[in-house]
Amino acid sequence: MRWLCPILLIAVCAAFAASQRLYLKDGNYHVVREYQVLDDRVRYYSAERGDWEEIPLELVDLDRTRKEVARREESLADERQRQAEEAKFDRQRRAEVRKIPDAPGVYFMAGDELITLGKAETLVKDRKRRNILKVITPIPVVTGKSTIELAGEAAARKISAERPEFYILLSEEQDFGIIRLKKGKGIRVVEEVTIMPVTNEYVEEMEHVEIFRQQVGDSLYKIWPQEPLTAGEYAVVEFTQGKANTQVWDFSYQPAAP
Repeated sequence: MRWLCPILLIAVCAAFAASQRLYLKDGNYHVVREYQVLDDRVRYYSAERGDWEEIPLELVDLDRTRKEVARREESLADERQRQAEEAKFDRQRRAEVRKIPDAPGVYFMAGDELITLGKAETLVKDRKRRNILKVITPIPVVTGKSTIELAGEAAARKISAERPEFYILLSEEQDFGIIRLKKGKGIRVVEEVTIMPVTNEYVEEMEHVEIFRQQVGDSLYKIWPQEPLTAGEYAVVEFTQGKANTQVWDFSYQPAAP
């Protein structure tokens, strides 16, 4: 429906140009196409009667009439500016979306440059050991608590934008978002998973960052934090609740030097 906005704006401008109020000092007004001040009288074209008419100048509230015209012109100028900014934003968004490859994954816009985030290899740690957790494969069923971890205390990808914008192209419809990772000795913890006895159900705990999300294509979403990030380790994640199949694209946020 966005393409209707310029047409609507033209219609509003045309209506404004076609009529305005010529205010009188008694509080009434005439709806006119235009008016002219001629010595001691005002000549105007009546929009209601379709003809030129005159009225004594002393009966006309020119100050109010001119202020109303100025106010409406300012309002229209603001609307034109808003429409121009919205059109520019839409053009920029379409240009960004065209850069996104067809391959499912996570992409980051650094200025005009599109950066592909690498998918991290996750490890599962239970009470006895750590094992490599294969992508989109649930963790081994061992009753109790386990953690999903990444090797190393910091991600290779460094980002300085405090509210970074990511595009995520899903391979299938799943949940997704941005999470904060917990740093440990030589590791970063993605989530804690409790496997319930008897039922073997997964209860997952991640530290989610509140985000805005916008669908911009088939299975393609743009996401960004609602609030500026604080320095630390983060990841974009894709997952299915209760399946312990989290996919992780990690990054470090460090503010740019002043």
